[in-house]
Amino acid sequence: MKLKVLPKSQRKHNHYLVLDIKSEKELSKNDFTSIAWDACVRFQGENNTSNFNLWTIELIENEKISFFNEYKVILRCQRDFEDEVRSSLALVNNYDRKPISITCVGISGTIKGCSKFI
Repeated sequence: MKLKVLPKSQRKHNHYLVLDIKSEKELSKNDFTSIAWDACVRFQGENNTSNFNLWTIELIENEKISFFNEYKVILRCQRDFEDEVRSSLALVNNYDRKPISITCVGISGTIKGCSKFI
């Protein structure tokens, strides 16, 4: 039996956040995913965070500036929860006892639209 695909009207609508990260510690895609989930759970709670549908799409490493590692990240979240995710990530200031800075550069409705912010 073939699985039925949901029509577009019933699918979850996603938006994509482009984030700029500066960190003393090197990060991987899985590290950043855990940072984002932990920040949202701490600030918004488990019930609200389950609605966010968070996922790290891409982590791009830029050139190293002095002693900081700089990254650009594309983070997927559900359409009506961008502000909650941004506010949660703004409160992160350290990871593994090393300073980290996360700022939102832009929001797009498609992954292709994120390329203008990178």
